[in-house]
Amino acid sequence: MSDHYVKVKVQLEQMKSSGEGVEKDEADIIEDEVLVASSPASVSPIPASGTPAAQRETPKTSVTCRNQSKSRNKLGKDEKNTCTKQDSVPALQGTIVASNANSGKPVNRKDNEQQMLQIKGTGKMLQGKTETNGNTVPIHLPEDIKVGPHNKEDANKVAKRRKPVTVDTFKAKTSLEALKLSIRQLKWKEFPVGRRSACDIYWHGVSFHDNDNIISGQVNKFPGMIEMLRKINLTRAVRTMQELFPEEYNFYPRSWILPEEYQLFSTQISLAKDSDLSQKPTFIIKPDGGSQGDGIYLIRDPGDLRVIAGSHTKQSVVQEYIHKPLLIDKLKFDIRLYVLVKSLEPLEIYIAKEGLSRFCTEPYQEPSQKNLSHVFMHLTNYSLNVQSGNFVHSDSLSSGSKRTFSSVLYRLASKGVDIKKVWSDIISLVIKTIIALVPELKVYYQADIPPGKPGPTCFQILGFDILLMKNLKPVLLEVNANPSMRIEHEQEVSPGVFEYVPSPVDEEVKVGVIRDTLRLMDPAQKKSLTSYPEHQQEEMLGSPVRGTGEEGRVLPSMCLKQVFPKYTKQFSYLRTVERITALFLRFLGVKGNMRLGPTGFRTFIRNCKLSNSHFSMATVDILYIDITRRWASMLPDSREAGMGLQAFVEAFFYLAQRRFKSLPLREQVVSLLEVCEAQLENQGRGDSGGALPEDSTASTRRSVSCGRTQPGRTQHPHHMSTSTPGQALSAPQLCSPATPRRASSQDYRLHQRLRPTHKGNVEN
Repeated sequence: MSDHYVKVKVQLEQMKSSGEGVEKDEADIIEDEVLVASSPASVSPIPASGTPAAQRETPKTSVTCRNQSKSRNKLGKDEKNTCTKQDSVPALQGTIVASNANSGKPVNRKDNEQQMLQIKGTGKMLQGKTETNGNTVPIHLPEDIKVGPHNKEDANKVAKRRKPVTVDTFKAKTSLEALKLSIRQLKWKEFPVGRRSACDIYWHGVSFHDNDNIISGQVNKFPGMIEMLRKINLTRAVRTMQELFPEEYNFYPRSWILPEEYQLFSTQISLAKDSDLSQKPTFIIKPDGGSQGDGIYLIRDPGDLRVIAGSHTKQSVVQEYIHKPLLIDKLKFDIRLYVLVKSLEPLEIYIAKEGLSRFCTEPYQEPSQKNLSHVFMHLTNYSLNVQSGNFVHSDSLSSGSKRTFSSVLYRLASKGVDIKKVWSDIISLVIKTIIALVPELKVYYQADIPPGKPGPTCFQILGFDILLMKNLKPVLLEVNANPSMRIEHEQEVSPGVFEYVPSPVDEEVKVGVIRDTLRLMDPAQKKSLTSYPEHQQEEMLGSPVRGTGEEGRVLPSMCLKQVFPKYTKQFSYLRTVERITALFLRFLGVKGNMRLGPTGFRTFIRNCKLSNSHFSMATVDILYIDITRRWASMLPDSREAGMGLQAFVEAFFYLAQRRFKSLPLREQVVSLLEVCEAQLENQGRGDSGGALPEDSTASTRRSVSCGRTQPGRTQHPHHMSTSTPGQALSAPQLCSPATPRRASSQDYRLHQRLRPTHKGNVEN
């Protein structure tokens, strides 16, 4: 026997005379031994004789033994030990039941030589022996077989044994109600006014910098996410990918950045109209930092722009308007899907299986000069349409001006639409968009949390706004860093008096997204799930032990579906810019810096052996100065000197075009990457620097949850050809307005992506 049971036996001998608390103590001992290994797997009880009657006798035995405790000193030794262990059975009811051949009789441990446990789905029998004094030798379950409770009482006991996850909600703001409800369902511990000691999870309402004093735990915002999802920066990120992969990134409408591209926009539209007089395109103007539909309007001619070139103009994005959207009940609508970026490295993406469909409040008509100002007809923003007198708040999930996405899919399926194809296209759009954002996000991350500096890991819920065209092709409208998580809406109860009332459709979607995000970010759960495939992770997260929520009820299955790295093979070839980012980070030099200095750029050229007699280091310096100055002129608010990632990507593209003139742009860039990586790897073999993926800077750069890897090294065989960027305006086609590149040194400019500014963002 173990030392533990020797001590217990001595205590039992001392308590024989009084007879107090013996049954309770021994029951707790057995319960502790069994529930230590409790987990999602279930254990099937084996009844004493296969009949319910035998099971009903078990609690009676316990009562009988307790009633006899006062006269224990009159009983024989065997009689005393007959029922001591049996008293523990009620505590384990539904989990473990000893087999006994004598149905309907009190179970005597001395009569049984063995106990048996049957594990569901395994076909295995676990046996435990009893000693002559009736004490049971504990059954030690294998690590891969866990025992899980099957009723509320046992689930609550297991939950109490686990230290609750702590969540700091002090900065949660408008998502607070849904967050509180999710925490209650999970039975976690909330700290609404913060906490002196560290919490497991910090929930911020706006940005990563809502609280700059966090050195551990997890934060629900990534550094730089707000800046990268501003209209201009998102456009530049996607446009760079359109340069390399025009066919894969044709889901984003053709866009121009104002005021710097006003002349380009005006010229291209005029040429398109002159070539085809029947063309009457419509464009939508979106302020760079706008939210909730603020400042959006439609035009049909560049002369109608309210923002034109000038020194005091606001920056905006003008996009080609989608003329033929899919209509339901003659109304235009968009889709708000919630996407969880669980980590950047390795990249993990989850998509909510349920979303919102937000409808306009006026029947749709194709844009004309007469109806351009009808925002309730053309704009799907909830914050705009809710002001319309036609807006319908409904308690139903499938009607009203805001519905669940699944109800829309059901309508489409009833008309013969291939719903799987629609979902597949949407998932592809989401993955490609995030791949376009990741390079700059990695630079932001290492700047805020440099290697070696303590800091939290990050995750974030994003709001994707997607429009379905009449042909069911999804089009990306925008991505929101702070999607609204309100589960209530304003209602006028009397003239001028408003109150917040619950919104069933919002609660149905948003609470599940927040709750399951927390479940995925559970510190203990993250450690235990890493070695399991996705379908087993979902089963474990929905299990009675880990997934037991409020009042012991079992939580629903996960509403978040992993799409990356699940589909890594299909999309890894798109991660070319991330490889360029790895070079940029390697040569930054100063930890926490976001700009590459002239020395770092020269070191990059020298180490990769890109200079020669036709491309001297003096030419390299001119290249660096030209690109850096031009970017500085486009960023009047930027005080940091040097070459940012966007400028470095432009320079890299120019170097690739100069070195491999006969190849398409994509192959030029990949070829130059292979040259650089091979040179650095060869250098690493001769010193302690190591190859590029393993160098001391990149491999120790702390991103989200593990070491840096080298993404996208394999090319997709189907996508080796490329088309010339910059096509004339055509009605149905979506493409980048990039002008054709020349290989000469006088014209190496890429479409510049404006440097993000550190400004807050309002929830959308």
